[in-house]
Amino acid sequence: MQGNVIDLAVAVVIGTAFNAVVDSIVKGLLTPLIARIFNAKDLAGMTWEGFAYGSVLAAIINFVLVAGAIYFVVVVPMNHLIERRNAKLGIKEPEAEVDPQIALLTEIRDSLAARN
Repeated sequence: MQGNVIDLAVAVVIGTAFNAVVDSIVKGLLTPLIARIFNAKDLAGMTWEGFAYGSVLAAIINFVLVAGAIYFVVVVPMNHLIERRNAKLGIKEPEAEVDPQIALLTEIRDSLAARN
C-alpha cells in the first residue's frame, strides 16, 4: 500500500510540472496563433455583444491541448512499455470472464433462433 501512495504522489508532482510546461506552450504559442486566425489581439479578449466567449474558448483549447499532450506523451508510451514488458516476460492478459446473466441471455437467444 505504501508504494502505491508514493507512486501516486510522484505522479501528481510530475503531472503538475508537465501541466506548467504545456500550459506555457499553449499560452505563448498556440493561443496567439488561434487569435490571429480570428483577427483578434488576444483570444481571451474576444467578445460578441458583451459576451466574453474568448476566455471560455481559451480555457477549452487549453484543456484539450493539455489532456492530449499528457495522453500522447505519458499514457501511450507507458502502455507500449507495459505491453513490451509483458511480451518479454510471457505474461498474457487474462480473458474476460463472461457474466452469467449474459451467458444465459445468449443461450436463450440461440435457443429461440434455433426454433425459427
